[in-house]
Amino acid sequence: MRISHKRKKEEPKKMYFYNEGIVAPQVLVLDTEGDSVGVMKTAEAIRLAREQELDLVEINPKVDPPVARIMNFSHFKYEQEKEARIRKAHQHVVDIKCIRLSLRIGKNDLEIRKTQALKFLNQGDKVKIEVVLRGREMQQGAMALDMTKNFIATINATHPVRFDQTIERQGNKVTAIIAKS
Repeated sequence: MRISHKRKKEEPKKMYFYNEGIVAPQVLVLDTEGDSVGVMKTAEAIRLAREQELDLVEINPKVDPPVARIMNFSHFKYEQEKEARIRKAHQHVVDIKCIRLSLRIGKNDLEIRKTQALKFLNQGDKVKIEVVLRGREMQQGAMALDMTKNFIATINATHPVRFDQTIERQGNKVTAIIAKS
């Protein structure tokens, strides 16, 4: 079972103005090495960049005067996209996997659930342990709490875990969320 939340809004892509797209009348110009050339009119800075067969890119528009750098804009844009792809590739979304138990579960089934929980934890996901109480089992809440504690203790014996949500009863369910510590 995958518990999903509302999709996080993506950060808007950073817009860079370059050459004639720069609207400020004056800019602080940095050369290709990052050294300051000085404050000059935008048209003059664009002419300087064109002489070097490069572009004038506004890198910090919020200061006064805005900071612009002489560089190859297409190469700069490619590097930015490449870094974003690498960041996204190294990102791991943590899912919450659900292991459902019952009071009448057999010993072998309990071992299978333990193996599944360990697999999920080793993948870096969180595990939600859920004991569903049906009918007359509703009076056996203490028994379900003990079962959950014992199940977590068997997992904890081989792989240390931490609680993200302690064991608690919610209506006809006893739940806990654990993660690898």
